[in-house]
Amino acid sequence: MSARTLHSGLCLSLLLAGCASAGPRLAPMQTPTGATAGINAYKAGNYAQAEQALADQLDPEAKAYLAAARAKQKKWDEVEAPALSALSEVPSQPTAAAALGEALVNLGRNDDAVARMSAVLAVDKAVAYAYYWRGQAYYKKKQPDRMVGDFEAFLKLNPQAPEAESVKQLLSALR
Repeated sequence: MSARTLHSGLCLSLLLAGCASAGPRLAPMQTPTGATAGINAYKAGNYAQAEQALADQLDPEAKAYLAAARAKQKKWDEVEAPALSALSEVPSQPTAAAALGEALVNLGRNDDAVARMSAVLAVDKAVAYAYYWRGQAYYKKKQPDRMVGDFEAFLKLNPQAPEAESVKQLLSALR
């Protein structure tokens, strides 16, 4: 048996045995931490876990998801600060806009909701939930003409949204 054949056989047996010298070591799977873990928890519907993971994060996306996690838990009074912080850094951040609009409408601060959502839309006319929450505020303010325009814009931008069917029904009832 040649030295080359012996070496190949030895390497193969080491590889099959899982010996570290048989090849490069694979890095262990990394568990997401911080903002990534919090955003993943939010997207999985674990809002309390998301809030906990995002509470100390500083980047605008993390702040936006912190606001959204609090909104999903109906902690309306705790949404505004992280949402406004995110929007101060990224004025059209859609997650922050949606969370802020939802909180303001649910707090009955409809004039603030109209003003804040209008500010977002002045920067980016494609933020669907800014139209949705401004439309909700107009609905509460009994301004159906303005509400209709916003809801139509929302449906045009996000026709598959979970709220789309109820918005369509409301618009249909008004016509």
